[in-house]
This record gives sequence, C-alpha cells and structure tokens, in this order.
Amino acid sequence: MLFSEILGQEHIKKHLTKSVDEGRIPHAQLFVGPEGCGSLPMAIAYAQYILCSNTNGENSGGNESCNIKFKNFSHPDLHFAYPVAKKENDSTKNPTSKNYLSDWRKLLNEQPYGNLFDWYRILGVENKQGNISVHEATEIYNTLSLKSYEGGYKVLIMWMAEIMNTQCANKLLKLIEEPPDKTVIILIVEDEEQLINTIRSRCQSIHFKHLSEDDVVKGLMRDYQLEEPLARKIAFQSHGNYNRACDLVYQDSEEIQFETWFVFWVRSAFKAKGNKTAIHDLISWSEDIARTGRETQKQFLAFCLNYFRQAMLLNYKAHELVYLQPRAESFQLEKFAPFIHEGNIMDISSELQDAIYHIERNGNAKIILTDLSIKLTRLLHKKAS
Repeated sequence: MLFSEILGQEHIKKHLTKSVDEGRIPHAQLFVGPEGCGSLPMAIAYAQYILCSNTNGENSGGNESCNIKFKNFSHPDLHFAYPVAKKENDSTKNPTSKNYLSDWRKLLNEQPYGNLFDWYRILGVENKQGNISVHEATEIYNTLSLKSYEGGYKVLIMWMAEIMNTQCANKLLKLIEEPPDKTVIILIVEDEEQLINTIRSRCQSIHFKHLSEDDVVKGLMRDYQLEEPLARKIAFQSHGNYNRACDLVYQDSEEIQFETWFVFWVRSAFKAKGNKTAIHDLISWSEDIARTGRETQKQFLAFCLNYFRQAMLLNYKAHELVYLQPRAESFQLEKFAPFIHEGNIMDISSELQDAIYHIERNGNAKIILTDLSIKLTRLLHKKAS
C-alpha cells in the first residue's frame, strides 16, 4: 500500500517514514483515531515500509518482491489480530483471527477505511458482539515467538484493540513491554480510554485527526470519479469520515435505515404524552430494534446521540458545525432543533450512553429500549431553562 494512496495525515506519514529511515522504530505503538481517518491503511503502509526496506518516504524502490506480497496482504511476516465471533454452523471451538483471514483480506481490499459494523457484516455475525479473547493472545505469543520468515522484522497490527477482554490484555502486557527482537506491535483504537492504562503506558501514541474536507473530496474524485461539486457535498456530510463518505456515494449506508428508525422514534415519543396509541408504537418500535444484533443497536444509539447533538447546534445557530442533512422527505432538522436545548440535551445524552453501556453488557435490549423511549417522551417536552 502506497503512502500516496492514503488520504491526508501528511505529518504522520513523514514522522513514520523518518523514524524508519533513521533506525528509530518503537517496538510498541498505539494509533489513536476516529472512524474513517485512515489509521488502519497507515499501519499497513508503515509495516510495508519496515518489512520491504523501502526508502525516500514511499513504498517503492526497496524489495519489490516484498512489495508485491503486500498487494494481497500476504506477507508472511505481517500478522493481524482483530475482533471475531463464531459464525453460524462454525465448529471452531475458540475462534481467533487466523480462522477468518480470507474475510479480513476482503475487508482490506473493499473497505480499508471500514468500521467494526462493516467487518461484522462481512464476517456474517451482525447479531453477535465480537471480541479479542485470551485465545488470541496465546496465538499472538506463538506467532511472534517464531523467527521471521525473511530474516528481518515481524509486525503485528491489532485493529480495534479496545475490544480486547481483560484476560487478553493482561496476558499481552509482558509481550508489549518486551517483545522479541525486531518485532513491532501496532495497536489501533478509536477510543483509547477503553484500553487499560497498563497497556497504554507501554506504547508510543500517535493521534490521528478527522480528515479535512479537501482530503475527502480528493479521495472521492479519485476512487469514484465524482465531479467536484458532488464530491464536496458528500465530503461536508461525512464530517471527515471517509468510510461514511464512501457509504454516501452508494446510498447504502446503515445510517439510511437508522434515520428511518430515529424519525419514527422521536415522533412517537413526542406524541406519547397522554396518547396510548403512541405508547404502543414505542413498545413495538423497541421490540423491532431489539430483534437486530447488539452491534447494530449500539451503532444506532450512537447515531441518535449524534443526531440530537446536531439538532442542538442548529438550535443555537452554530450553522458551520451542522453537517447532518436528513433524507426523510417529511422530517426537517430545522423544525426538530427547537426541542433540543440546554434543558434536556445532557439528560438525553446520558440516557443514550447508559443504554449503549447496558447493551454492551448483554442487558435485555427490549427492556433497555422501552425504558429509554419512555424517558424520551418526558425529555422532549422539557422546557429550556
């Protein structure tokens, strides 16, 4: 993967390539960045720069046979770890990343900027929550204890490392602190607060930012041959998330379904005050959402959280920060915004975050969502202070 193919993040590209050129490669690194910022493609390009002895800030001119292996992500000294869950009718007792390597390569080829939801969809486990288990830690130990195939470095890239369970994290502590010679471990996270402090303290952190609008426009014009006006409109809506921008191109984003659920939800909640029919609608809505997978429920509630925040920003005339453009023909953000204000936004945010927390911990989704819905009926009618 060429560094020139990665959108933006120029200062990080220069930092990483310079550190390799000068022989200063940290053995444990933490790449922290929001969804769609390119932290995973950057980690792969960085691994290629190390393993293929490339120079001059680009993945060319070094070991060309090595560079060719990276086109299919098949270099024997490049190793991956990522959240997994057992597929239906899968007889594997304790699945680890190596069991789903072909699916992983499909994600890297099709959606290198993809998120956890995209990965679970390719894996076919949308109704489950994946994790990085202690069995993965054992596999990593066994893999990295071997000599490199080509006599140089070995690189492990762990994507969504915050999904590690506590047993796995504790088992990897010693390895991260003192890995074998010429071994580089790169942990990629979106929320570093979810990673235990003992691991964070052992890594050198690099923080990625949201992509600029110009970077997203450049990527859309290059990858989808869009005219600049359309590319710029999509880039504005993506808010620096290239994965979201790609979804918007094909109009196949999960957010289209999420918006339909959201509009029905807030309308029913608003009408529910003294309206038995609306209460029944909310209960039916909760049952429908509860039938989806937990990862879908978490993604949807995060979408709702962002929707409420955007409405509040619009209510307080912060137009330059409002990038959301509803697709529902009969729903206008301008008319909804006055109901979201300083008197209820903190309570709404708190209730949504609590719901996400309880769903993550396998609470009964129907009860959680029904409780959230009833609370929303009160909060939407709360007056601004």
